[in-house]
Amino acid sequence: MSKGFPDVMARLIEGFCKMPGVGVRSAERMAFYVLRAKETDVESLARYITEVKRNVSFCRECNNLSESDLCLVCSDRKRDRSRICVVEGPNGVMAVERTGSYNGLYHVLLGALSPMDGIGPADIRMSDLVRRAEDPEVKEVIIATDFTTEGQTTALFISKVLGKLRVKVTRLSRGVPEGACVEYADVGTLQRAFEDRRPV
Repeated sequence: MSKGFPDVMARLIEGFCKMPGVGVRSAERMAFYVLRAKETDVESLARYITEVKRNVSFCRECNNLSESDLCLVCSDRKRDRSRICVVEGPNGVMAVERTGSYNGLYHVLLGALSPMDGIGPADIRMSDLVRRAEDPEVKEVIIATDFTTEGQTTALFISKVLGKLRVKVTRLSRGVPEGACVEYADVGTLQRAFEDRRPV
């Protein structure tokens, strides 16, 4: 437990520390925010967390975030159904959507290959991607995984697996810098990356 704090606050700090990217100092700041905030604000925050947990799940088709069986993208009949953009997580969908450069569908892997961490093809929804890519309506699969070691490994694996199919496989160009996450790229960089995508 965090030393010097009342037990109940120490437990809150430990809870915040379980969140990705949150260290002890950040967790302590968040705990102090909760302590100083209006009770109504804290109650609202707790309600939002509960509502997200109860009401948000993953789209049965693409694994994007959704409050129903199909996400807003998959249920939109105006989307170009001949293209599927593959991203690691829902944040990647949000980042690409902000560019306004893409009107196709998505496939969210919910991770990236990482043998060191025990994450293999079965853990990233590869079989679902292959099934979707085999649909005659799909003409192109655009790989938009992050330009990290794991993202690059995943992109190579996807291109190898889908290379056996008749679908065109492309990768975002290096407009997204090496080591960068797609979700943090600015709109202009992502737009250029989409325009300059190339065969894998």
